[in-house]
Amino acid sequence: MAIDLKASTSPTREQRGNGINAYFGKASDLIKEVRAGNLLNRERAFQQSSGCLLNFYLTQRIMTIRDSVMIVHAPVGCSVVGLGYREIFRKVPTSLGRPENYDFHWLTTNITERDVIYGAADKLKYTIKEAERRYNPKAIFVLASCTSGIIGEDIEGTVAEVQGEVKATIVPIHCEGIRSRLVQTGYDAFWHGVLKYLVKPAKKKQKDLVNVASMLSYTWQDRLEITRLLGKLGLRPNFIPEFSTVEQFEILSEAAVTAPICSSFTDYLSRGLKQEHGVPYFLYPSPVGIEHTDQWLRTVAQFTGKEKEVEKVIAEEHDAWLPKLEAIQKEFKKLNDGQPIDVLGSLGQGRLLTQVPYFNELGVKTPAAICLDFDNLVADETEQLIEEVGDFDILINTFQAAEVAHHTKRYDPEIALTCPFQGNAYKREKGATRIHSARGDAREWSGQAGYKGAVACGNFLLQSTKNQSFQKTMLEKTPDVYHEWWYQQPDPLYFAKKEAK
Repeated sequence: MAIDLKASTSPTREQRGNGINAYFGKASDLIKEVRAGNLLNRERAFQQSSGCLLNFYLTQRIMTIRDSVMIVHAPVGCSVVGLGYREIFRKVPTSLGRPENYDFHWLTTNITERDVIYGAADKLKYTIKEAERRYNPKAIFVLASCTSGIIGEDIEGTVAEVQGEVKATIVPIHCEGIRSRLVQTGYDAFWHGVLKYLVKPAKKKQKDLVNVASMLSYTWQDRLEITRLLGKLGLRPNFIPEFSTVEQFEILSEAAVTAPICSSFTDYLSRGLKQEHGVPYFLYPSPVGIEHTDQWLRTVAQFTGKEKEVEKVIAEEHDAWLPKLEAIQKEFKKLNDGQPIDVLGSLGQGRLLTQVPYFNELGVKTPAAICLDFDNLVADETEQLIEEVGDFDILINTFQAAEVAHHTKRYDPEIALTCPFQGNAYKREKGATRIHSARGDAREWSGQAGYKGAVACGNFLLQSTKNQSFQKTMLEKTPDVYHEWWYQQPDPLYFAKKEAK
């Protein structure tokens, strides 16, 4: 599907990739349904929560763009997530490269009941002008909301009227929560706005510049590791969006290649830069684990003319890091008489493609996986993953803690991993911890990407099998969240079946 920048926004992931967020079965059967064209989303009779295209995932990204202002065109509550930026990002010390002088600015139009009836275009115009007056930004991002979408607010028309009165480039983002069940639609909408309003035609090609767009769940340590590895090849990363400048978006067209950290997050931007500006890209693999980092570096090298240099770098990195990884593998073997222990990971679909083979590399195994959502855009890569590691069960599940708890108890792994904010199953006697941290975590053990991240993450997982005081406290001090009858249901999607009561 070609990207249409004349449109106000991107298609949803349901439209573009037949995305779903409810499925349970074999990964191979999932791919068969995709290939047959009959993969359908299942309706839940009971749902605890859901993801929002606007909140957290998107607002926490856009507000970090240094010379910009974010306007949330919504009731005031929709912008409250912005308050977390200090907690998430201020903990990164300037000694590790965080910009010393920065502050993030965002405003809300505070849509009220009256505005729902009469419209809030005048409020939006005023807020845009106020953003210009207060902060003199280079770009103003206007984020739509459920409320602005329901009343049919003409955001593009309003932006066109006021653009001539402000110097900043205004970028409307259609991330209304009601548009889609899949949070990736919010990412696509953001990249659509970037491609349409910010990216400029290349004045020159920078052969040493590599576009790197990455998830909030890859940490500051990952950023340092990617910078280090590319630097050894004589290359420079153009990291977006966190802590980027508007200029970094403008020169995306000048890069030698767009390389993935998360294939799902990067998909729309990569395809758009190729279509509009001829920037080549690849979506798989991501630099997680030793083998996939090797492949990632070699693929970057193919696009940047660094084929000879990359082999020397890989050899040096293997000498430095493989002995440390082998020590971790030996520790894992001791846990189960030489047999691989089970690890159950809660993942996004991009992480599904990276973490499952990484677990195998550590010497542990994944009999099942939990994926936030899934679409056809990663079908080929998932099929390749099955060929690489073998078949496994998969639960596709967006923030349904009861289903995660059911799935976890069903497989009873030695280590249960969960995403932050997704719900968990910590009330158990075995190992449990988070599968990742967030961008603002700058501690050494938070790394996941590259060679250093492979060792750091392996040690982190190993530690969860040794220190279980948190799980023991939870087991002793807290009541069960769910009744036993729930765990007796045949599968975690009991409430997505016709007979559900």
